[in-house]
Amino acid sequence: MAAATLAYPAAAETRLCNRTSVMTEAAIGVVVGDTAATRGWFRLDPGQCRAILQSAEVPGRLFLHARPFGEPPGASLGQPEHLSLCIGDGDFLVAGAQTCRQPTNRLAPFVEVKPTVVEGIGVLFLSEEADYDLPQARKAGIQRLLTRMGYDPGPIDGLEGPKTDASLRAFVTDLNLPADAAVLPDIFDRLLAALRAGEGPGFAWCNDTGHRIMAALGTDDAGRIVTRGWFRIEPGACLKPPLEGTPARVLSFAEAVDAEGRPVARDGRPLVFGGAVPACIRTTEFEISGSTDCAAHGGSPANFLVVTFDGRRRASLRFREP
Repeated sequence: MAAATLAYPAAAETRLCNRTSVMTEAAIGVVVGDTAATRGWFRLDPGQCRAILQSAEVPGRLFLHARPFGEPPGASLGQPEHLSLCIGDGDFLVAGAQTCRQPTNRLAPFVEVKPTVVEGIGVLFLSEEADYDLPQARKAGIQRLLTRMGYDPGPIDGLEGPKTDASLRAFVTDLNLPADAAVLPDIFDRLLAALRAGEGPGFAWCNDTGHRIMAALGTDDAGRIVTRGWFRIEPGACLKPPLEGTPARVLSFAEAVDAEGRPVARDGRPLVFGGAVPACIRTTEFEISGSTDCAAHGGSPANFLVVTFDGRRRASLRFREP
């Protein structure tokens, strides 16, 4: 029986290059005959290349699984599935990867790939519809994270421009970073850490509890309240909900739920985070215009908190258990 392995003589290498605007983690699988082995994770920032094999010639079929890193829950790279192989958490190497024998491992979809070999180097690309080259992917990745933080770098297009430059300078200034931070290797670490901490313009929820938080956002213009939900914030994470324009008031309501989505109780009462402004919510995803007669909208009343912004139109709301 042939044996699949991920160790090769040092001759050349196979590289994986990220031409998307998304920070990515990748795992590889090698199938030889009826055996398989997998290895991961390889993190690739936009515009980055990494060696994933110490050979340009793979002794078998090569498969790839890629997932977004630092993106909202449920985000996907839209990868097709050719084969299911076993993956683990953290750094892993799984032999006999057609099945998962460890409780912490799970099956994931892999797609078969064939490196292009040039001068002894095998190369694979992760790409998206915009078809960036590597420098453009790096710029688009920076634009994507700046946008998620509430800055306005313009379109996510991977191109230089005054709005992107101004947004990047504002980010560097706001966090007291070195002037050349944008060209340093750790710029994506800095951007992602700032995003997770709720930094940047606009409004952010931050979850300092040990529970998942489901939050609803309200806006009040000329006395007309519109509420939307639900936004999921995992423990230890921050989230900036989309907030259009400059409404007169921004409102927030949230509740803690367990792994099955059931309300968490404290002293016999649901653990909720609200205030004194009545508005409407529903148990499922919703957008409700109006804050009276919630039953007519298929919902129920809830008391929302008024969000307080500073002089730079910034605010963060941290959920903490009593």
